[in-house]
Amino acid sequence: MKARVIVLAAGKSTRMHSEKPKVLESLGGRPLIVLLLESVVKSGIDGHPVVVVGYHGNEVKATLGDSCEYVTQADPRGTAHAVQATEELLSGKTDSVIVLYGDQPYIKPETLRALIETHANSSGPITMATTTVDNFNGGNSPFYLFGRIVRNAEGKITAIVEKKDATQDELKIREVNPGYYCFDTAWLWPNLKKVENNNAADEYYLTDLVRIAIGSGENIKSMSIDPRETIGVNTPEDLSRIREMA
Repeated sequence: MKARVIVLAAGKSTRMHSEKPKVLESLGGRPLIVLLLESVVKSGIDGHPVVVVGYHGNEVKATLGDSCEYVTQADPRGTAHAVQATEELLSGKTDSVIVLYGDQPYIKPETLRALIETHANSSGPITMATTTVDNFNGGNSPFYLFGRIVRNAEGKITAIVEKKDATQDELKIREVNPGYYCFDTAWLWPNLKKVENNNAADEYYLTDLVRIAIGSGENIKSMSIDPRETIGVNTPEDLSRIREMA
């Protein structure tokens, strides 16, 4: 099974209160996205990943050089919109894609290999990583903002409920969604067109693809990963936290 990796790096980083794209913030003197891409290349899945750029895209390109292919999301309108921007480049050229975020530097090569292997052994169109925390206190507080993974009695995923939409009982669920996915491209490209922007942000979200798949009777495969590998940067406090972890 041929696979490619898409790294989303087009966001405006509004909560960082900085002109610098958050993917270029440093950890140990190196940009977050560079650390992530090193793991991608070491995994052996994709030696020339696709990076979706937008806000200050030229700075990102200048940092990464010819180590990647680039797609520009000219008018960023959410994660599903960003992935859809890669269709022209990738359609017909790969069986599956892994979607990652450029501000999450701790994911390991072996985790990426496990994700693609899990997907290869699945009959469904989506395989996703989930992570489970003991609680949402202290250093785990960022996970409280993640979507909750809802499962039925058989353990199958039935929904991803965003924090703002969750009931009090759902907020107690400690298995959350870090946003790492592997998709069959034959299923992905047509179903991206079904994603709607009926939300307060007027954006198109990848999580809606899980809802679409479940609604059509598809099975969503998942694998559990270490919470550390899912930590990203949305605020200056997040950046301080990952630097303390280094």
